[in-house]
Amino acid sequence: MTIRVLIADDQMMVRQGFTVLLNAEPDIEVVGQAVDGLDAVARTAELAPDVVLMDIRMPQLGGIEATRRITGVAGSEVKVLVLTTFDLDEYVYEALRAGASGFLLKDASADELAHAVRVVASGDALLAPNITKRLIVEFSRLTEAPRAPAKGRVGDLTDRETEVLCLIAQGLSNAEIAGRLVLAEQTVKTHVSRILVKLGLRDRTQAAVFAYEWGVVRVGGV
Repeated sequence: MTIRVLIADDQMMVRQGFTVLLNAEPDIEVVGQAVDGLDAVARTAELAPDVVLMDIRMPQLGGIEATRRITGVAGSEVKVLVLTTFDLDEYVYEALRAGASGFLLKDASADELAHAVRVVASGDALLAPNITKRLIVEFSRLTEAPRAPAKGRVGDLTDRETEVLCLIAQGLSNAEIAGRLVLAEQTVKTHVSRILVKLGLRDRTQAAVFAYEWGVVRVGGV
């Protein structure tokens, strides 16, 4: 299946450059461009892309609020991949809270760009493992005191699913979780799917955010 992408950035050169790189991939098609956040929201509603590449700082409406509006639409399966200049940009945390599925540096290579789009579209893994773990740790440090545990929602999880959720929050891939818990990777995938359904979450990035915000897991341990 072809992954349909919308690029939202107020810099024309960035939009055009990413368009050329992504359209060169056999399984990715750029279906539109947006010049600011308001345009991104409108174009997403019109074109129904699978992934939106979203710049954070844009006129009219910033990328964070645009992300919130796009992911907040009932039944929406659109994934947002945030574009940023710095790998630990403070706005990235707010974008994740708003519903973004991951982030990508603007100076990423063509291969990294295409890989990030595929990963976000699949919802199968967090982006860039080498920096995702740092990102999650920093995110949890900057988050206000965790909310009271969401017993109603978390209580729906089995002990094994709670274990898997904690490892997702630590940035582990399905293969790494399987090795840690001595399970088949397919079994881990099944657990992840059930966790997302039970908690009403879009993907594993949002599962990681949930785990920290609700105090299911904290820096240094569960």
